[in-house]
Amino acid sequence: AKMGMCGQSKDANAKRIDQQLRDDAKSFRRLIKLLLLGSGESGKSTFAKQLNIIHSHGYNDRDRERFKENIIQQNIIYSIRNIINVMEERELTLKSKSLTKKAFELIDEYELEDLELTEELAETIHKIWNDKVVKEIVKDYTSFHLIDSAPYFLNKVREIAEEDFTPSQEDILRCRVKTTGVQELRIEIQGNQFEIVDVGGQKNERRKWIHCFEDVSAVLFFCALSDFDLSLYEDPDINRMHDSLKLFREICTTKWFQNVDVILFLNKRDLFQAKIDKGISIKSAFPDYDGDEGSYSESVSYIQQKFLDSVEDLEKQIYPQVTCATDTDQIQHVFESVKSIILRRALELSGL
Repeated sequence: AKMGMCGQSKDANAKRIDQQLRDDAKSFRRLIKLLLLGSGESGKSTFAKQLNIIHSHGYNDRDRERFKENIIQQNIIYSIRNIINVMEERELTLKSKSLTKKAFELIDEYELEDLELTEELAETIHKIWNDKVVKEIVKDYTSFHLIDSAPYFLNKVREIAEEDFTPSQEDILRCRVKTTGVQELRIEIQGNQFEIVDVGGQKNERRKWIHCFEDVSAVLFFCALSDFDLSLYEDPDINRMHDSLKLFREICTTKWFQNVDVILFLNKRDLFQAKIDKGISIKSAFPDYDGDEGSYSESVSYIQQKFLDSVEDLEKQIYPQVTCATDTDQIQHVFESVKSIILRRALELSGL
């Protein structure tokens, strides 16, 4: 009888191990790894922040304080210093001598990280930002590096410098954080575990991507539509949109992604629309464009087709989405369709 018991417990053990393996296989199948790729400042990290807000715990007071001190204030100081550097290069002065002197002190006498956004400094920055000369410089944004959200933050610099200022959700979404290395976010949606992997987009960050490529369920590739008239921060001779197209093809032809769906995010549609409305044509990047230069929809369609054409020789399913990553409602809606594409694909692969 004892022998039987022993045999039974052995059986029970094997069953338990089998069940464990089945459970592991199930949970493994439920871990969906999404890789966010694309060139620098295309919106990858903003998208990851949105998912954190929509599907995870969002940002608590301590997070918001960190954003205020380490990122938003740095964004403001970095932006105004870039503008003053252009002033100096072009030998321009502001309407008041004393303000011009203060402006040049900001770039000559301090390291970026040594500057703290006091109310006094905010007042100076506010005056510099509202000077006619600076407004003219900013119109010519293509000739120097200015982050997209610079006007947004510089317009409210005095409010941000107040001691009791707490960044809103929109402030957090708009602030620019250069992603160095790999950032990971895990979220659970309807029993499915998603791992969102956000990697740095600048050229010198790209070699760090390779180890993230294993077991990827889908690649979410980001391109900023509004980049068509800008050059790379790291190499002023290269058009950002051309660089993005080249990178898109490289990623789609990578052996790691042969059977991986690619979702193409043509992002920053709001900034793109503003440029088209101002009469800036995509012809600067695509001289062969013969559509209506003032038409937002024709211009977007043309760029989308350029991306699809760049990989038409590959048997690859590409899902394009035209987005504004700072718009929470839209990203929630877009992520729903992304999720259904990925889950459908996962079911096909597991033969269900």
